[in-house]
Amino acid sequence: MSESRWAALWPLDREVLFLNHGSFGACPTEVLRHQAALRAEMEAEPVRFLGRELEGRLDAARAALGAFVGAEPEDLAFVANATGGVNAVLRSLRLSAGDELLTTDHAYAACRNTLDWVAERSGARVVVAVIPYPLASPQAVVDAVLAKATARTRLALLDHITSPTGLVLPIERLVAALRDRSIETLVDGAHAPGMVPLDLTSLGADYYSANCHKWLCAPKGSAFLWVRRDRQAGIRPLTISHGATGVQPGRSRFRLEFDWTGTQDPTAWLTVPMAIEYLGGLVPGGWPALMARNRALALEARRLLCDAAGTPPPCPDEMIGSLAGVRLPDNPRAGTGWRVRDPLQGRLFDGWRIEVPIMRWPAPPHRLVRISAQLYNHPAQYARLAEALRRELAAERDQSVIER
Repeated sequence: MSESRWAALWPLDREVLFLNHGSFGACPTEVLRHQAALRAEMEAEPVRFLGRELEGRLDAARAALGAFVGAEPEDLAFVANATGGVNAVLRSLRLSAGDELLTTDHAYAACRNTLDWVAERSGARVVVAVIPYPLASPQAVVDAVLAKATARTRLALLDHITSPTGLVLPIERLVAALRDRSIETLVDGAHAPGMVPLDLTSLGADYYSANCHKWLCAPKGSAFLWVRRDRQAGIRPLTISHGATGVQPGRSRFRLEFDWTGTQDPTAWLTVPMAIEYLGGLVPGGWPALMARNRALALEARRLLCDAAGTPPPCPDEMIGSLAGVRLPDNPRAGTGWRVRDPLQGRLFDGWRIEVPIMRWPAPPHRLVRISAQLYNHPAQYARLAEALRRELAAERDQSVIER
């Protein structure tokens, strides 16, 4: 299938160069139709759908998801988003004053907020490992994290793929090294399913939370929390409901509590198997070929943008999946009291609106443009972005876009 035919499968605005799949994902029209059919079925007979059939439907959806991410279905719980899964774990832990919670300076801000909240409530302390950026190798990440691990470290919250910088961290090495130090690991895998191969059982983490609505292209509100079997008794959902006291032979408390937290629309979860099958069927070679294609496109896009920005790649190719950050040069008027516009934001370029995030991470001096690669993207789009970026950075140097 040609790239233009792939793009037609998504209901995206054709007047926008959509290069920001990483923020919220995008769902193909056919997958949305399947969800709409499930919703129609639910609304036609809500009691049957939610009260009698939902349990079996969730079991089937978990089985398909488990086969894709290398997990036993019994160890998976559906949640609305990866941040919710991280919250469920952190807010279930019994922490004491003096405990340390380890993370990195590349952590997703919402999850870092959760760490700070539980630490303040319990008297624990958040310890931040600073990952060099730019960095020369994955080992630099391992060295930075282990340098901050101590005998008081209770848990490490680690991103599998960092949101602000698009780094694929060496998560297998990190989990193994921390396990050797008797430190639990909670992996924020928000971007991982559908971007990189997963085998959660062999990974060996204690907890893993991830989205299906990003690179699996399932509907918004579909995500999962994986909890190692021996940790499940201590992990509770954010909403305590009927499952807290319900009894059902053959179903664990973990299963009963997470499967029903009150009335809600479960169709995003039930659509996950269809999304996995549909996306995998679009490319000869299935999911491995799709992930390889997106990664190759992201690397080519990064090359184009680095050339336009005049900055080197901030990490080795091996640390890139379908998401990549490119450092922009400092604005000559930044910090001088002048109001400075970011390049590309809110402007038309040759009739196109470009949807791509420009961010400051974690604060100056890093100014980044982060690009995503999905089937509906193609190299010519990134060439347009690179040309627009080149023009805007030249205008910055000429001080023609600086305003008081």
